[in-house]
Amino acid sequence: MAADCLFCRIAGGSIPAAKLYEDDRCIAIADIAPKAPLHLLVLPKEHLVGAPDIDGSREALAGHLLKVAADLAREKGLEPDGYRIVINSGDHGGQTVGHLHVHLLGGRPLGAMG
Repeated sequence: MAADCLFCRIAGGSIPAAKLYEDDRCIAIADIAPKAPLHLLVLPKEHLVGAPDIDGSREALAGHLLKVAADLAREKGLEPDGYRIVINSGDHGGQTVGHLHVHLLGGRPLGAMG
């Protein structure tokens, strides 16, 4: 846990947040600036800056984050119409908080990326 990291502080409980899911490896919260009717963030409790920090020892954690996002999509009723799972990495990738996190977006047509 990094003491100066916003998401570490949320995951650790020192900054209050309505947790929609929590287990020993991650939490899920609503995004405070949603880009879709449903916009959740799945945050690992371990501090990883971004996707480049997913090395061989963290493959299982990365898979777990994706599974939690997919489970939440199913729970929130997004499966029939679809949803988007996104990981932004670095400044050019649009990452605004230096802590790995998975975005789950849905609830309206999101259009093609690219």
